[in-house]
Formats: sequence, structure tokens, C-alpha cells
Amino acid sequence: MNDRQPTKQLLVDPREAAKMLAVSPRKLWGMTFEETPGLPYVRCGRLVRYSIVDIERWIASQRQGGNQ
Repeated sequence: MNDRQPTKQLLVDPREAAKMLAVSPRKLWGMTFEETPGLPYVRCGRLVRYSIVDIERWIASQRQGGNQ
């Protein structure tokens, strides 16, 4: 019997991050490397990964107008 709890996913690949943000992978690349401040990322060797927490914080920082 496995007593381990399912773990929450901490990092997602660029394809999944783009899907979460409803943008293309190419747009995500631009949001990461061409915008200031860019979308935070984590490098795992040659791989780029995105923290779900960082994505949520980045979204909150981009809010404009209305009652924030």
C-alpha cells in the first residue's frame, strides 16, 4: 500500500505554461526573454521550466484597470 500523498506539480514545461496562459509557445518565449520584466523561469540543464507559483504571481503583476 502506498501511503504517499500525490504531490502538487511545481514546474511545467514551456508547452504547458503556454497552454496555461492561453498563448502560443512562441509568444511565451517572447514574454520570457524579450519583455522587461520577463516571465520568470527555471533552467534545468538545457531545459527551461516555469514555476506554477511564478506564473500566478506574474499574472497578478500584469493586472491593469478596474478595482485591483
